[in-house]
Amino acid sequence: MPRFRYVAVEPSSATVEGLLEAVSRAAVVDRLRAAGSIPIRVDEVSRLSPAGIDLGNIFGARAVSPRTLALMTSQLATLLQAGLAIDEALSILIDLLEKPRDQACLRTLRDRVSGGATLSAAMAEQEKVFPDFYVSMIRAGEAGATLDTVLAGLAEFLERSRAAREHVKSALLYPLVVAATSCVSIGVLFVFVVPRFRPLFEQAGDALPLPARALLIVSDGLAKDWWIGCLVALVGAMLLRRQFKNPSSRRGWERRLLKLPLVGDILRKSEVVRFSRTLGTLLKNGVSLLPALTITRQTMSNLVFRDAVSTVIEKVTTGKGLSGPIAEAKIFPMIATHLIRVGEESGRQDDMLLKIADILEGDTRRSIDRMLALLTPTLTIVLGVIVAGVIGSILTAVLSVYDLAM
Repeated sequence: MPRFRYVAVEPSSATVEGLLEAVSRAAVVDRLRAAGSIPIRVDEVSRLSPAGIDLGNIFGARAVSPRTLALMTSQLATLLQAGLAIDEALSILIDLLEKPRDQACLRTLRDRVSGGATLSAAMAEQEKVFPDFYVSMIRAGEAGATLDTVLAGLAEFLERSRAAREHVKSALLYPLVVAATSCVSIGVLFVFVVPRFRPLFEQAGDALPLPARALLIVSDGLAKDWWIGCLVALVGAMLLRRQFKNPSSRRGWERRLLKLPLVGDILRKSEVVRFSRTLGTLLKNGVSLLPALTITRQTMSNLVFRDAVSTVIEKVTTGKGLSGPIAEAKIFPMIATHLIRVGEESGRQDDMLLKIADILEGDTRRSIDRMLALLTPTLTIVLGVIVAGVIGSILTAVLSVYDLAM
């Protein structure tokens, strides 16, 4: 007999969950109503689950995509501004989403809110779905009775962050296609084209020029021992991944990357944009400085910057302001340090942080565009040089054979 997992509200207004065996979902609903409970959700447990265990509870909820989270936040803000209650707005959003996983996430939120929990508390229970800064801003909006305004600001923040990521992905697409095409072209050249000239090269014997000999060695290596190259690449990727899983090794790699001429500047500005926008958004929505810094630190992907923010938090805890510890960290750009000091002195720290994010985001985007604009012709030139070298080596070998024949 099928088993169903249910969520229901008892006469005492408490929310309960459990499993029931019944012939159908309707039978479960009838049994719950007969017991005086109000069924909220009844789902059949998958038959693929061993012993009837709900695998979703074992593996837990997964984070929704950035696009879905931004869209959901924007729509929820609009519905609340229209005067709807939170549970009603969540019920409407469930119908608007397409993926069952996202619908289940919102359904759980609605059930918890209907049971008397706050929206922030319900989101905090799904820690793998909603980021800490997101929950903290929702909590601040609830405390200040400005939840719709906070959600609108969150939606803008998430959309801008997503747009920045999409811009980088779109800009990288064409160079990646060019790089892949170049690798395939070079592979075809060495594996299929060069071997056809082997009889000609063998006629030259010891008189074969050094470039042509090197060409044959590379061609033979790619044709016969290609699997060794793939194995080396795979082992290298595994070792690199292991290095990045080790915090101390990862910190060393990231410190070296930050020192690179062009890439380091882009990485530095990207982290400062994330820091400034997250901290500014939290402060603007009522979160105090120390909790906001703690939450912001968790959003930093670069361990060097995360360590710097940890040091800033320690100094702010002793009573120092934000601008002094930021300047002492010596990792933030000068413009960020000066504008934070101006915002601190004028009492508009949140606005200045958001202004820093806007300025550096524009600089980062222009730097990325310039770097990618140079990357494509560079790849084309490298491919041209390799092809020209191969053709030159073949011509040199042909001339050598011609000289021998003469």
